[in-house]
Amino acid sequence: MSAISARRTSLALAAAALAVPLAAGCSTAQKAVDCARLGIEISNDVDDLQRSVTDTATDTDNAGRILDNLEKDTKKLKDKSSNVDVGKALDHLEKAIGNVRDALRNDKTPDLTPVTDAAGELSKVCTSK
Repeated sequence: MSAISARRTSLALAAAALAVPLAAGCSTAQKAVDCARLGIEISNDVDDLQRSVTDTATDTDNAGRILDNLEKDTKKLKDKSSNVDVGKALDHLEKAIGNVRDALRNDKTPDLTPVTDAAGELSKVCTSK
């Protein structure tokens, strides 16, 4: 995910959070805001990961820290959301994160496409609330 894509995703998620109908209950509105906010954090983590892997293919420590942040942010959103579609998107993201970790452990260049696809899926789910 490029910096431009990350900014677009961030703007879309922020707009979605603000677009929650006023008639919605507080808990529904808060869940949408949480999804959007954590979705932005996840998008930023994915962007950081892509830069780390692209810029310094041998810096597995930095990529590992970014993966730790990505897992932490994914877990936060999973704990806060009971939405089935959000859960599925997060499951895909968790699996993709595991695949990247495995590739890095095996000194292979990870394929980040599943990570960016899962983050995109999460963005769509969070903005469709």
